[in-house]
Amino acid sequence: MSIVKFLTSKVFFKQLALAIVAIVVLSFLILKWLNVTTNHGEFVTVPDLKGKSLETVEIELNDNDLRMEIQDSANYNPNYPKYSVIEQNPVAGAQVKENRKIYLILNPSGYRKVEVPNILKRTFRQAKPQLEALEFKIGEITYIDNIGKDVVLGLKHKGKTLKPGTMLPLTSTIDLVLGNGNR
Repeated sequence: MSIVKFLTSKVFFKQLALAIVAIVVLSFLILKWLNVTTNHGEFVTVPDLKGKSLETVEIELNDNDLRMEIQDSANYNPNYPKYSVIEQNPVAGAQVKENRKIYLILNPSGYRKVEVPNILKRTFRQAKPQLEALEFKIGEITYIDNIGKDVVLGLKHKGKTLKPGTMLPLTSTIDLVLGNGNR
């Protein structure tokens, strides 16, 4: 039998019709199975977790059939309690499927520590922007007799003398001892 005769025969058309029906039925069954297993059209609203403790967050997420994953601790934010959530993804109010991971960023216990730069024997004009760039605050300025006018001769933090390289939390106040230009 030639190919042309086979393609025009009743047997070929019956087989083709059976294959098309089988594909349609199989596709219909797969789509129905997907609707059931993926909970098509069913969503959970993500709760607002900002400012809440880790224990409270865990309870809320379990109640909503959601999971949490802690990504990292961000820079310290004094407006939130220690170890509380300061960011979440997806955001509060978003519609997600159940068992979805909610990514959390926590508030650390305090500001991170930064090394005090070596600004000794530099002018106040040079030292001030260097300290402020590292987010230190300049506190009390005292003058002592020294020929170098406005030259940094010493650093203090809470009354204690600091050495360059000491680690202090961000936003710490550093008091400066400067020369007054007198011998």
